[in-house]
Amino acid sequence: MGMAELKEELRKAVIKAQADEETGVVLYSYLAERQKDENNRKIFRQMAQDEQKHAGVWKSVTKEEVRPKGFHIFWLKLLSAVLGFTFVVKRMQKDEQISGEIYENMKSEIPQAAMMLEDERRHEKELYGMLDEERLHYVGAMVLGLNDALVELTGAIAGVTFALANTRLVAMTGIITGISATLSMAASNYLAERADGNEKALKSSVYTGAAYLVTVALLVLPYLLFPNQMYAAAFGVMIVTVLLIILFFNYYISVAKEEPFLRRFGEMAVISLSVAVISFVIGIIAKNVLGIDTL
Repeated sequence: MGMAELKEELRKAVIKAQADEETGVVLYSYLAERQKDENNRKIFRQMAQDEQKHAGVWKSVTKEEVRPKGFHIFWLKLLSAVLGFTFVVKRMQKDEQISGEIYENMKSEIPQAAMMLEDERRHEKELYGMLDEERLHYVGAMVLGLNDALVELTGAIAGVTFALANTRLVAMTGIITGISATLSMAASNYLAERADGNEKALKSSVYTGAAYLVTVALLVLPYLLFPNQMYAAAFGVMIVTVLLIILFFNYYISVAKEEPFLRRFGEMAVISLSVAVISFVIGIIAKNVLGIDTL
């Protein structure tokens, strides 16, 4: 059956499916060449070959040449460099999903393509389940550093913001506290991992420290950008930054490790903001009790 005989909605779905397959060919070939692990390299090459075959099936239906968009390919390559190939592969799988209604129409209009699509999804899930990405082994270490930094630094900065009433003083306090806590957290993680017999304790501690330090930098940044007297505005931006960090990290985990997003996001947000409120109150009380005036 040719494309002229297909319903418009189904035609668009088939064109999109063909474009997705062509995108997969380019991206998986690119990822295969970047792999140091031979097993990962073989899997990506197999995935690229499969995508090529599937693109050919869709082309036999559409009778059209469909090329992936250059910017889309560039964006996926950038994401793979920043967030890792597991995230990108699983994100692509979600993007390629076809709605149930269109899939039912596809089964009746072009049954051979629908069967191919079903087999492809099953096969691809098996293949990307075999991929092994090092950074995902250390998600626990990154979560430890991120959680600790968000709770400790959000609380500490909230506590001193209105007590010191000066963005530069708050930034200095945050930097000193943050760097000291980073070194302490990394060392503690290293010792704990060594005690558990982990041969990669040093790498685990590096991931923990890196996650902590990046979080420190992002939380302190508003206080470096705003003038001295705009500490309230800097505090507001910091709270928004906290929520964005929690949102981004939990979205990454939900895709890369296929874990629930809303529950994890809610837990981290409530804990971090609760500590910030408590620390804020303690800072105001301490300032009044000690009679400190920074103005």
